Amino acid sequence: MPDERTGPAMDASRARVRAAFGAFAASTLLAACATQAPAGVEPEAPGFLFGLIHGVIAPFAWVVSLFDPKTAIYAVPNNGGWYDFGFVLGAGLFPLSIRRGLFARRRD
Repeated sequence: MPDERTGPAMDASRARVRAAFGAFAASTLLAACATQAPAGVEPEAPGFLFGLIHGVIAPFAWVVSLFDPKTAIYAVPNNGGWYDFGFVLGAGLFPLSIRRGLFARRRD
């Protein structure tokens, strides 16, 4: 009985994994070179808490921004990394809360 984990199928699978890893590594190296404009960071600008709030309301702000050019979903200037961290955390909370609501089982 031939082993399914060897042969041309396995070689093709390994080649895809290597290509995906190479693409990921290259994009990570390129992203590491990115910098934020100094004018976009101010110490007194919105920080973590505002980033969290802006992340949670981002889907709604995006819909509004389609009709109102003055509305943005991301605050510039902000205080840098902490605002970004809060924004990403808040943006992640929205889909998780929807998923929990849609797939929640009622306990009787």
